[in-house]
Amino acid sequence: MLNIAVLVSGGGTNLQALIDAQKNGDIKNGQIKLVVASNDKAYALERAKQNNIATCIIARKTFDKQADFDEKLIATLKDHNIDLIVLAGYLSILTKRVTDCFYNRIINVHPALIPSFCGAGYYGLKVHEAALQYGVKLTGATVHFVNEVADGGAIILQKAVAVEKGDTPEILQKRVMEQAEWMILPQAVSLFCEGKIKVVDNKAILSE
Repeated sequence: MLNIAVLVSGGGTNLQALIDAQKNGDIKNGQIKLVVASNDKAYALERAKQNNIATCIIARKTFDKQADFDEKLIATLKDHNIDLIVLAGYLSILTKRVTDCFYNRIINVHPALIPSFCGAGYYGLKVHEAALQYGVKLTGATVHFVNEVADGGAIILQKAVAVEKGDTPEILQKRVMEQAEWMILPQAVSLFCEGKIKVVDNKAILSE
């Protein structure tokens, strides 16, 4: 059974999707052991406490140096024997030191079909605003490994979602979460915990 840590910054809807999947037995060979928040106002902390999951707050602004923040985060994850780290609406940038320490053991869900609308500056509603401004007919979500390049790690799963007439960024965001993010994130977590993902030349190969 692998130990999972979920890193959060806000409401924790993706965390809730993972908790629900775990309760339903949809995450094989893995269990959420820790939720790390980047601020003490994150409602995701309450979701964790309601489900008896250990929590801690590691806020970048409380550290003078990036290296000290990195050291605290790495030490906390190692202290809890974490095998897989899931970024679920986590807004702090992980440095190469952190991503190298947990190489191909950190995954993120991005609210677009990478390589579209991704990279530095593309997060939250900004992604959906860009998609609508460009006029795409399909958008979606991507679960990928995390490396030192923003949204640059190997793609694990993707799911397309239709853009509909009259969509606002908020409406589109909700549809992408409901029809893609909350579905493929637990799937990817389970695949990892079952040992069914192999990365070759920055491409994720999935096995049955």
